[in-house]
Amino acid sequence: MATLQGVDFYAVNTDSQALLQSSAENPLQIGELLTRGLGTGGNPLLGEQAAEESADAIANALKGSDLVFITAGMGGGTGSGAAPVVAQIAKEAGYLTVGVALEAIEKLQKNVDTLIVIPNDRLLDIADEQTPLQDAFLLADDVLCQGVQGISDIITIPGLVNVDFADVKAVMKDSGTAMLGVGVSSSKNRAVEAAEQAILAPLIGSSIQSATGVAYNITGGKDITLQEVNRVSQVVTSLTDPSANIIFGAVVDDRYNGEIHVTIIATGFSQSFQKTLLTDPKAAKQIDKATMGQESKGIPLPLESPSPSAMVFPWLNGKLA
Repeated sequence: MATLQGVDFYAVNTDSQALLQSSAENPLQIGELLTRGLGTGGNPLLGEQAAEESADAIANALKGSDLVFITAGMGGGTGSGAAPVVAQIAKEAGYLTVGVALEAIEKLQKNVDTLIVIPNDRLLDIADEQTPLQDAFLLADDVLCQGVQGISDIITIPGLVNVDFADVKAVMKDSGTAMLGVGVSSSKNRAVEAAEQAILAPLIGSSIQSATGVAYNITGGKDITLQEVNRVSQVVTSLTDPSANIIFGAVVDDRYNGEIHVTIIATGFSQSFQKTLLTDPKAAKQIDKATMGQESKGIPLPLESPSPSAMVFPWLNGKLA
């Protein structure tokens, strides 16, 4: 697991053996009395009860956070059952709470400020027939990892353009379903390519045109230029509603010499679109394609870019200092 600056990781599970295999620096076993160190057997009710049993331990782990990310697959008992409880604890404590799930569930959405959904069927868009199943899911993990890094960079690293936590909160607080896009490029035209790759967001969606709130971060090494920052901004704003609340940060980080990373969070979608995303991701995907195909409005089509390298983490809690 790569180290993300300003982020603390917690792996949360009822299964003590699974926690031993996790690379997260802070394992947190829940429901010890209920499950006696075993899994939930895919039962969400057991996952929920386990989290409720360990509510104090969860609250202590979250203590001092500004922003909490809760991510899980929703096919098992712990993810489906415990994630909404963790989210509720975080939100009631006043932390900006972001849920990330491979499947949208209403119970999680009700307990977070922002829900980022990575529908399983989106993996088919980027994985060919020869791609192993595990490798396909690693692509989703990498998008999430880069997205968390981009958001934490906005808040924790002094940059060319400074954005504070209040700005991020203004876009993400009580915003419903969100779209997340990341892009990385080291080519000659890296600024435009990274921005367009983030907007294309093949795993998540590309509906920033209908968003009322957009936050994006540009990170590069000492070789990043003002013109490159401007090019990224031109690409993003050309596809954003002029009345949208837009914030952005530009960060210089020596780790990214030769590269430009762009992270985009789009929020504030209509209730009808959010409902479609929650109940019928395939229909939402068609809406995305139709929106991106509005050539009559002079909307430039994103360039095709290779998928980024993969990294996996099962559950994270971003505690930003």
